[in-house]
Amino acid sequence: MTENLKFPWGPAAATGVGSMPGEDAREAVRVVVGSLATLPHLPELPARGPGADMIGRTTGLLAELWAHVEPSGWRISDRPGRDTRRARAWLREDLDALEEFTQGYEGALKVSAVGPWTLAASLERRNGEAMLGDPGARRDLAASLAEGVSSHLAEVRRRVPGATVVLQLDEPSLPAVLTARVPTASGYRTHRAVDPAVAEEALRGLIAVAGGDPVVVHCCAPEVPFALLRRAGATGISCDARLLTERDDDAVGEAIEGGTALFAGVVPGVGAEPAALSDPAGTVGGVRSLWRRLGLDPGLLGESVVVTPACGLAGASPAYARAALETCARAARSLADNPE
Repeated sequence: MTENLKFPWGPAAATGVGSMPGEDAREAVRVVVGSLATLPHLPELPARGPGADMIGRTTGLLAELWAHVEPSGWRISDRPGRDTRRARAWLREDLDALEEFTQGYEGALKVSAVGPWTLAASLERRNGEAMLGDPGARRDLAASLAEGVSSHLAEVRRRVPGATVVLQLDEPSLPAVLTARVPTASGYRTHRAVDPAVAEEALRGLIAVAGGDPVVVHCCAPEVPFALLRRAGATGISCDARLLTERDDDAVGEAIEGGTALFAGVVPGVGAEPAALSDPAGTVGGVRSLWRRLGLDPGLLGESVVVTPACGLAGASPAYARAALETCARAARSLADNPE
């Protein structure tokens, strides 16, 4: 029997994954808030350069850990430097824009941070190897990330007091971490697979800092570990729905029947022409097919599914990005109004 699903974003919800094109924080927030009435999000603008990217923004959140940019990527530093200061300055700029365009807003509001496993796979130790390869370094990183994310959530709640803040943890590398597919610095070997129980424990610890508010884990890679994420306490699981296969059916069905929201990425993240997004009902046809295949109650579609782009929109044109978000909103309404 499916649990009664009640989420703070309500039925017929749509949201973005995170990134948007361009370098203008005010314009990006204006588009997001204007397009996504039920679940707007704080956008990332990686076109601004290192520090505005997904990994850089999250390194700027870390408590008592700092990083700088090397040709190979982000690497731990002894002290805060220019790259850390830049990441923090851009985040303040983004939050200023968010506060400006959400005056009087009451409802769900999503913010993102990279999860502990993707961050450990992406952030280098001083010797150039990923922190993933050192269990002690991983634990220190997870603790620093938890403290930093807690402070970030408190800041967002202060700036937008009417919001229920939804935390999204970006974990695109999690399947590779679990299956020993993260390469070492040389590229000739891979890091050992992380035990699923260890991965679950670290995620559970970070999810706990949300203080009971919803946490969504986003993974746009194949083989999303639905059961692990559910056990860790995720309120919702966000994925590229186009990558789901019938092998995922049991895990997806168990998650939904257990009360977990599905953030279904169905709108392509890049496209040449906004006109290609002219069929909102067709956009979610695959979700309806999945529902029928799983034998789930169609009446739950509008409540338990949030429609999103397949991944971030940083590589899209501004016009396409706006059209993609608007298509997500219309497609979500289509699911709620016509679940069959």
